[in-house]
Amino acid sequence: MTYPCKEKHAVQTEKAPKAIGPYSIAVQLGNLVFTSGQIGLDPATGAVVEGGIEAETHQVLKNLQAVLEAAGSSLDKVVKTTVFLRDMGDFAKMNAIYSEYFTGVFPARSAVQVAALPKGVAVEIEAIAVSETGVCCCTCDNCTCDDEECGSNCECDCHKG
Repeated sequence: MTYPCKEKHAVQTEKAPKAIGPYSIAVQLGNLVFTSGQIGLDPATGAVVEGGIEAETHQVLKNLQAVLEAAGSSLDKVVKTTVFLRDMGDFAKMNAIYSEYFTGVFPARSAVQVAALPKGVAVEIEAIAVSETGVCCCTCDNCTCDDEECGSNCECDCHKG
């Protein structure tokens, strides 16, 4: 039996900071999106935003939103986040900003204090989300897909089961 959507695809966008190492800003596998941690970098300048934990948290979540949108998802579709804080004493400030971006059914979340973060930032957040446009990579002989991004519109038997 052939299982659909087992290939991973890198997500790219100009609306979020580029990866600064050998990794992708996000990877999509089927209708799941796994983001790398986002920090408070301004995508236009590559510089850390000024203003402390509040400004950084806003920028992190804007960057995360841009990455998710590039993958056909959104903050509303996030099922899990992990928050890395340089100082757990900043948790309440981060949490107040975080609650402005996530509403309704909040994602599951872990928050941990770490010894250090890239570029000396105060916060980093990564996410797992569901995408409305899963990447179709069916290889069975009966597939009626006519493009690579058929999502859930494919009528192929292997996509149904």
